[in-house]
Amino acid sequence: MDYFKATRTATYGFLSAIPLFLIYEVSILLVNHGSPAGVRVGADVWMKQILTAIGAPGMIAVGVAVLAIGVAVFVKDRGRKIPVRASYLAGVVAESTLYAVVVAILVSSTVSVLLAMVPQSNPTQIGLFAKLSLSVGAGLYEELVFRVILVGGMFWLLQRLSDSRRAAYIVAAVTGALLFSAVHYIGVFGDPFTIGSFLFRFLFGLAMNVIFLVRGFGVAAWTHALYDVMVVTHLLG
Repeated sequence: MDYFKATRTATYGFLSAIPLFLIYEVSILLVNHGSPAGVRVGADVWMKQILTAIGAPGMIAVGVAVLAIGVAVFVKDRGRKIPVRASYLAGVVAESTLYAVVVAILVSSTVSVLLAMVPQSNPTQIGLFAKLSLSVGAGLYEELVFRVILVGGMFWLLQRLSDSRRAAYIVAAVTGALLFSAVHYIGVFGDPFTIGSFLFRFLFGLAMNVIFLVRGFGVAAWTHALYDVMVVTHLLG
């Protein structure tokens, strides 16, 4: 099985997520001075709240659930004889780095052309280490919620309601991108709505949806995480 086919599987989605999960959970504990509560990625908190509501232990619910599901998927995938190679995992990181740069350039350029501006992110009062921790967590948990659950679920459903696989891809990708952008303005901690920021997030979400549907969860998660890291460290300008 070649690199592109293998790394699109659930096996590599799970293996690629392990370092992101460990980096985020350890670093966020350091940010929160050892407390599992405090500063966390919104998608992480949503998942924790849902699992807690159905009886899972609050502070460890997400980690246990994600690990259990990942192990189950990994074991089930073993029957497909998917090769597990360190070079393939390194390739996922390298490929994702390329996508992160390309997505940043394309999305920023498109917004700039359409609106004659590039939306600026709202300044936050947290330190760089916290921003880096949240960047990694966003790559993992936002991709789980918005790509795997939302877009993947819509694509699965639409495939069964339509004879067109292409139509299912397009509808799932566009709808998922709209919801991904819109959710950033909801609730007490939502950002002030602007056309520029909404369009930027929509296009970014659309790009991530395409990457997820074509290349799988592992590449999408690492692309998102590396993009955010490049933004907070100003590597992208």
